[in-house]
Amino acid sequence: MTADPKEIAHFAKDSRQWWDETGPFAPLHRLNPVRLRYIRDRIAAHTGADADSLKPFKGLRVLDIGCGGGLTCEPMARMGATVTGIDADAQAIDIARDHAAQGGLAIDYIAGTTAALRGKTYDIVLALEVVEHVTDIDAFVRDCAKLCKPGGLIVMSTLNRTAKSFLLGVVAAEYILRWVPRGTHQWGKFVKPSQLSRSLRAAGADVRNITGLVYNPVKDEFSLSPTDIDVNYLVTAEKK
Repeated sequence: MTADPKEIAHFAKDSRQWWDETGPFAPLHRLNPVRLRYIRDRIAAHTGADADSLKPFKGLRVLDIGCGGGLTCEPMARMGATVTGIDADAQAIDIARDHAAQGGLAIDYIAGTTAALRGKTYDIVLALEVVEHVTDIDAFVRDCAKLCKPGGLIVMSTLNRTAKSFLLGVVAAEYILRWVPRGTHQWGKFVKPSQLSRSLRAAGADVRNITGLVYNPVKDEFSLSPTDIDVNYLVTAEKK
């Protein structure tokens, strides 16, 4: 198990507010459209699907590890994927199930850790804003790779460990802008792209793309950057 009980408890206290766009998960709501666009385009490039179609993920089995209230699971399901979401916070899973039911979406939500999925494999494995909260990065990445079928994709997003990420990801986000509750991020657990790439390679996956996720305070919006990975970034790897 790589789930950190302290991290789970920290997020669990706000679980009922997962779908409140002005609540403690507001930053995820704001960056989610950009993050989803990246995921859609990387999967489409890999599978040859039409990224602009209504159901580009039809026929794909997608696993979202650390799915929380289902912010990513629901749009993935709407784009045609057969989606499984898993989270160690049982209360978040209850919220996710209720919200999906209200929207008429059939998503398989599981309260637990990846151990509950042993023996299963998926075409796409997502781990978004999760790896910086686990107790053992290498073990967690190995779990992700085991759950991804050969030729499938693993997509992760996390925070780089730089001076800039400390200022923006911790000081600004938690103390100045108050985007997220204090204590949400521990800078020492942020993950450098080189470290995550090594873990993926050791787990049997080849990194295919690294892209930055950048916030523009003037426009008050997030965007993708092929060069600026100083704070947030996304990684796509292909399972061998």
